[in-house]
Amino acid sequence: MPGSAKAMAACTVGGLVVATAYTVALGGSGWLWFSWVVLALVTIGVVTARPS
Repeated sequence: MPGSAKAMAACTVGGLVVATAYTVALGGSGWLWFSWVVLALVTIGVVTARPS
């Protein structure tokens, strides 16, 4: 996996941690989870589109 794809995957995992912490501390936010799902889908697309 190229460096940019690794960085994007790390940001996605970090975003999941932040979204989970926010939800536990302050309650759920639909827009927060929607944004994370979009980020995850884009990351999956980048990882699968890049040659190994």
